[in-house]
Amino acid sequence: MAKDMSYDGVMSRRPEIIFTSAGIDFSKFERGGVVFDYEAMMESTGYTPDKIREVQSNASVGNTPIIELRNLTELARRYSSPGSGARIFIKDEAANPSGSFKDRRAATAIYHAKRAGYKGVIAATSGNFGAAVASQAAANGLKCVIVQECYDSRKTGQPEIIEKARKCEAYGAEVIQCTVGPELFYLSLRLLEETGYFSASLYSPFGVAGIETLGIELAEQFTTLIGRGPDAVVCTNAGGGNLTGTARGLLKAGCETRVIGASVNLAGLHMASDTNFNKKSFTTGHTGFGIPFATWPDRSDVPRSAARPLRYMDRYVSVNQGEVFYMTELLANLEGLERGPAGNTSLAAAFALARELPEDSVIVAQETEYTGAGKHVSPQLSFARKNGIEVAFGDPNDEIPGQSIILPDDPGMIQAREIDLNKLRASLIRHAKDAADRDLSDGDIEFLAVETRTDVEYVLKTLNTP
Repeated sequence: MAKDMSYDGVMSRRPEIIFTSAGIDFSKFERGGVVFDYEAMMESTGYTPDKIREVQSNASVGNTPIIELRNLTELARRYSSPGSGARIFIKDEAANPSGSFKDRRAATAIYHAKRAGYKGVIAATSGNFGAAVASQAAANGLKCVIVQECYDSRKTGQPEIIEKARKCEAYGAEVIQCTVGPELFYLSLRLLEETGYFSASLYSPFGVAGIETLGIELAEQFTTLIGRGPDAVVCTNAGGGNLTGTARGLLKAGCETRVIGASVNLAGLHMASDTNFNKKSFTTGHTGFGIPFATWPDRSDVPRSAARPLRYMDRYVSVNQGEVFYMTELLANLEGLERGPAGNTSLAAAFALARELPEDSVIVAQETEYTGAGKHVSPQLSFARKNGIEVAFGDPNDEIPGQSIILPDDPGMIQAREIDLNKLRASLIRHAKDAADRDLSDGDIEFLAVETRTDVEYVLKTLNTP
């Protein structure tokens, strides 16, 4: 009998498709209700951090430099109170083969795919991960298909996404582009079933474990440089894997630095909306991904996501689109480093947060990314204007996502705006209750306390609050 290839039919087979395409039986980690064994799932890759570092080193991935941004530090101190203004560093992940930290995810996943005998790999991504997977697949002689959410219904694509498609194709990958909406994961699952290729998911244990090396390197590099870990590590946050992997690596290295998430504020823009799709100027690292995935991680292409940022986040802040574009220009003009927007999201936040810290403190933006034709400030702002977005200098607080992009008149206007973690925790707890569709057990409540980095009393109080 022919398989049901409708959306509902394919999505209903997701666990078995993922089991076949990734070799992970997610059901064996389930403990009933909302509970699953997260650590057992992470260990199911079978790779220790040392082995992952070996795999990445052989692929010329990792061991990226840290760079002190002395000129940006000096500028931040001009807008700080006396004695304040932390030293600002970046971890230059643009030095990886395809130009971003996503190579760490891809190297681990592609190594496993080749070792397990898969002939090709598939990834559903509009971001840098596609280039990373395509790069690593090419180096390992595997076929590669990248499924991109690229267009609105007018077939108009964003410059940054189109740029990434070109990069994937340069590595020999086949790129399948679709319109915004639920078809991205549907198409990727259907292709996985048809081809028998490996699922290089952003949210698999292989992908997130690959990022742990970034946190380990940070701990080691700063211990060598200053004799201790940095005071704060700022991670651009979208689906949560970047922050989760980095934080886990820092902890495994014995470094208990504060981990701060940073996202571009796109409040009011629905990510699955056809009309909103080209009203935003950032394709990743924004609140449209960061908040939904933080409050309910298991919304991706795997049954249980390895990216669980609320377990590790000490603080969460947002910056505005205009502030990130401005920081991109500051980095180039003051430090001679031209880098893409994703890393500059965390850098904009780090610049603002540095002014809160003492001068002898260290704050690091833990990633940079490559830049290219579609990632530059000019095409992004030109595209915004074509879509009716006002672009102007002024007060960034006046920026309205989908209507305006306001570049600050002055560097001192760059702010890190607090996102209430308790609201996100409460949302996750309520999502879990709705998904369970019953009274939560003691085990469920204990699990949610770990998920939200709180305690049983906090979870119970949230459940009892209307």
